[in-house]
Amino acid sequence: MTTTDFQTWSGALQTRMETVLAALLPPPEIAPQRLHKAMRYAVLGGGKRVRPLLAFAAAEISAADTQRAETAAAAVELIHAYSLVHDDLPCMDDDQLRRGKPTCHVEFDEATALLVGDALQTLAFQLLTQHELADSPTTQLEMVKTLALASGSRGMAGGQAIDLDSVGKALSVPELEFMHIHKTGALIRAAIRLGALCGRSLDARETAALEHYAKCIGLAFQVVDDILDSEATTATLGKTAGKDAEQNKPTYVTLLGVSEARALADDLHQEALQSLEPFGERADRLRQIADFIVKRQF
Repeated sequence: MTTTDFQTWSGALQTRMETVLAALLPPPEIAPQRLHKAMRYAVLGGGKRVRPLLAFAAAEISAADTQRAETAAAAVELIHAYSLVHDDLPCMDDDQLRRGKPTCHVEFDEATALLVGDALQTLAFQLLTQHELADSPTTQLEMVKTLALASGSRGMAGGQAIDLDSVGKALSVPELEFMHIHKTGALIRAAIRLGALCGRSLDARETAALEHYAKCIGLAFQVVDDILDSEATTATLGKTAGKDAEQNKPTYVTLLGVSEARALADDLHQEALQSLEPFGERADRLRQIADFIVKRQF
């Protein structure tokens, strides 16, 4: 049963993750100083920390230890941060603004930004292997496998490859969904699974229900992102607004229009909530995050 409102809970966790990440990242005074400074620049001081919030909320489902959950959440967030650094590079989306400040390659340089992504990725897997995060070594190996699959060619990196290949093309809705199940959804699903794996084992029915929630909310996240990219300002988003349209990328808004895209997000929202019924009050935080993802205005 939740004892604090969502805003208080999420704010406290965002603050906690800032402290955790600051402690886990290499100190800036240790060589190579410029790389470590750039890694901290890319990770700290911004972001909604949606994936760590999901990891913590899923950890409540399995009654996991919060210290285990925070390490698993940090690993996922490091992968996410690395993906943003690489996504912003001139060879990808060539963006100048991220989280309201200059992108990593603008603040430092392209070579450093490339190495930042590489180093954050390897640090994520270091965290999953050097800390005791699960009740058995087999489960902990499953956590490593989960994050690896979500990050690689059958997950986030593969989705980005499809995204780059889709510029200027007219995709169908199923093709767009396939792309985002990989590019955005894979890491969201991994965050939820890693949080749950930190605690007691779930039965097959519970696992399937949680995975369906993760799939629905991962897609809903992208649909809302597309809507916000088309309607919100750069100042509100903290990144360049209208970038997808400028680069002629297929989005849920370009395929469906704003009204139908909103309806799709609402449908996915309701489907996600329905999938949590087997968990009762243990899933209250996951319900609140679903509400936040779909109803957010920034």
